[in-house]
Amino acid sequence: MTNHLVDLAVVGAGPAGRALAHRGAGVGLQIALIDPDVDARWKPTYAAWADDLPDWLDPSAIVARSQQIAVYTPARTVLDRAYVTLGTAELQQSLGLDGVTVHPHRAAVLGERSVQLDDGTVVRARNVVDARGLRDRGAPAQTAYGIVVQRSVAEPILDGAAAILMDWRGTRNDSTPTFLYVIPLDEQRVLLEETCLAAAPPMSIGELRGRLTARLGHLGLDVNDLDVLGTEKVHFALLDTARHPWEPGRPLRFGAGGGMLHPATGYSVAESLSAADDLIAAVATGDDPVRALWPWQARAVYRLRVRGLTALLNLPQEDLVGFFEAFFAAPARHRRAYLSGRDRIGGTLCAMAGTALHADTKLAGNIIRSATRSTIG
Repeated sequence: MTNHLVDLAVVGAGPAGRALAHRGAGVGLQIALIDPDVDARWKPTYAAWADDLPDWLDPSAIVARSQQIAVYTPARTVLDRAYVTLGTAELQQSLGLDGVTVHPHRAAVLGERSVQLDDGTVVRARNVVDARGLRDRGAPAQTAYGIVVQRSVAEPILDGAAAILMDWRGTRNDSTPTFLYVIPLDEQRVLLEETCLAAAPPMSIGELRGRLTARLGHLGLDVNDLDVLGTEKVHFALLDTARHPWEPGRPLRFGAGGGMLHPATGYSVAESLSAADDLIAAVATGDDPVRALWPWQARAVYRLRVRGLTALLNLPQEDLVGFFEAFFAAPARHRRAYLSGRDRIGGTLCAMAGTALHADTKLAGNIIRSATRSTIG
């Protein structure tokens, strides 16, 4: 069976795919959303810099806001930039699907202008987008293991801060370094998560669980005495090692699997939400979505970000904490350009150069050598 032609067929109903469907239907496009369980509850904890989120996002999707966030390298630095936690249920609900045709099936075959479903149905579309995430098992990955506790339990670690982006206190240097990430989930609950920013092969969840126990012990908390309200396991690839997201190969990918994931930090949701309107505008006007999403500036920044990931993977283990100490010593505007903004070439270069400038001579040399090794994939 073949359906009538739609403007856009989106495969995958995670945050990126659902945002595309929501925004496309909102401007009157005919949208097909293909996912076997479109209303399945999202499991990860999503967070973002507040100023990275698009203006159209419903405020109800934000369940916690920290006007400042601390970093320990191990010296304490406070970043004056608002950081928010997105509620999975609230974000999902805010991206309503009124006017969207939902196909509760798996996509068996994806083409440039059609999607064949697992029941034989063919969805024909002027544009097809694959938003099913990044599935490169051979790529470097970010992994994490966290526990949810009452805010009162986390207060000694927070030490007056609303949240902690990176806490390297008590980090081991005899193997791949990891850090503690501490963010509020609401007014009562806090996530304490041991995180391996990037590793190839990925660090195991079991190793991270053990490291979290050890770190919390170093910070004065015995996991065995805590009332743990929940746990979280994180494992995702950081880039597609086969090709850049703008290179030929249909259908177009969007979201974490389509270059919206920052390969050196792992953030993707805010960038995907913000880029959704660029893709929808291209579909509405008949322009090339690839050109809309990937002007030369965005391609250049993506390549620089991959170099940043290369540096993280190749740096001597004992230099990683010092690398972040130098990065957070750089001017705030340069840090922001590197962490956010897909087309800020000058700011990204300044952040990378500034990190080397704020490091000692030996570390600066190691950073440069690590970043200029062969790229990944």
